Amino acid sequence: MNARSLMGLLALALLGGCATFSGDGGTTAVNASLQSRGLQQPAPWIRSETEAERAAGEVNRLLAQPLSADTAVRIALLNNHGLQARYAELGIAEADLVQAGRLVNPGFSFGRLHRADIIEYERAFLFDLMGLLTMPLRTEIERGRFAAAQNRVAAEILQVAADTRRAWVRAVAAQQAAAYAEQVRTAAEAAAELARRMAGVGNFSALDRAREQAFYAEATAQLARARQTAATEREALTRLLGLWGEAITFRLPERLPDLPKELPPQLREITDIERLAMQQRLDLQAAVRESESLARKLGLTRATGWFSVLEGKYMRNSESGEPRQTGWEVELRIPVFDSGSARIARAEHLHRQAVNRAADLAVRARSEVREAWQAWRTQYDLARHYRDEVVPLRARISEETLLRYNGMLMSVFELLAESRQQVGAVVEAINAQRDFWLADASLQFAITGRSPGTIAPAAVPHAPAAVAARPGH
Repeated sequence: MNARSLMGLLALALLGGCATFSGDGGTTAVNASLQSRGLQQPAPWIRSETEAERAAGEVNRLLAQPLSADTAVRIALLNNHGLQARYAELGIAEADLVQAGRLVNPGFSFGRLHRADIIEYERAFLFDLMGLLTMPLRTEIERGRFAAAQNRVAAEILQVAADTRRAWVRAVAAQQAAAYAEQVRTAAEAAAELARRMAGVGNFSALDRAREQAFYAEATAQLARARQTAATEREALTRLLGLWGEAITFRLPERLPDLPKELPPQLREITDIERLAMQQRLDLQAAVRESESLARKLGLTRATGWFSVLEGKYMRNSESGEPRQTGWEVELRIPVFDSGSARIARAEHLHRQAVNRAADLAVRARSEVREAWQAWRTQYDLARHYRDEVVPLRARISEETLLRYNGMLMSVFELLAESRQQVGAVVEAINAQRDFWLADASLQFAITGRSPGTIAPAAVPHAPAAVAARPGH
């Protein structure tokens, strides 16, 4: 019976050491979570030189073409080293999970005592009974923490994807604005030269000539600002893409993508937005899992509050001239000085704190997604208004003004003034289109990831101040 008992304890110890690491480190569940939230591009965890070389080859292939928003996101997921560093959180959480499924190594003690001519030997095999009894609950706690870590990593991936998409929108919009500012500067230069020549033959007043020269000067300054903004936004995108060296010469499209012809059906009603956010927000799911994990930990603390140490020993003693002694011993700490009440109180406060944080996050998530939806819908309507109303009207006015100028019914000054007004309308249309795509990226992240924060519009230059009002004669 003693031999069988010893073998049983050894079998339990071996079972406790069977917890192993998964082959993917938890990334399969992370990518499945991302795909269910609309991010179809996998986010690999690069852990070897072979994988790094494969990722570098794909990045080079993607950089050979002008970058679309989706391509930029793909490069960021492959090449953003900050994101790769966050994957270590998965490895740490999985290591804790594996450790929770393993018992403390058994121990062996040996003693030799002698009294006169009598020699006594004491042998004991020590086994952590408390660890064995609490292993299922400890493993369940760490499994919940591992799932929460997967949620946090998935949320970080969505954050990088959203930041990259917004940076791409800003970079393309700034590049488009800079190109248009260069066209404006060229036109202003031609108008200033025309004004100089007309003033030279007495057909243009000194005041009108000064106005054209001022507009040209402002257009020149605005072009410099636009180019600096374009460079700044491009560098912000470069950092997210993790590029350096020759790779920073990547190409961007010449203009932003067109507005969608109609809004997605699932995003048309604000009540649907809240429901989607409650179902998909990763930060909310992580908060709920954390509170559940702390609830399990609270149960474990309450169950073991009185007894922190419980060890079993199998003993086999021998003494000179006496029969061998065998038996067992249990070691239990007596809760005389520490009854465990402090540990229980701490666990209760942590659990209550997690529950309140999850409830607060749910309230804020509903508000944030409503705010993001309102901004998204407003920017869509504004962008369509500029595209369908303001810019076509300004183009028509410019055409009519040109016809009247050709018919000698309007002066060249009025023609140039109207051209300035059209410049302002085009710049504002670019701004509105940019703001819609920024709001679109923020809304998607508010629904699926975590708090999008305050998204300030990018600093795309406006038209020169002379465009703001048409000067009089």
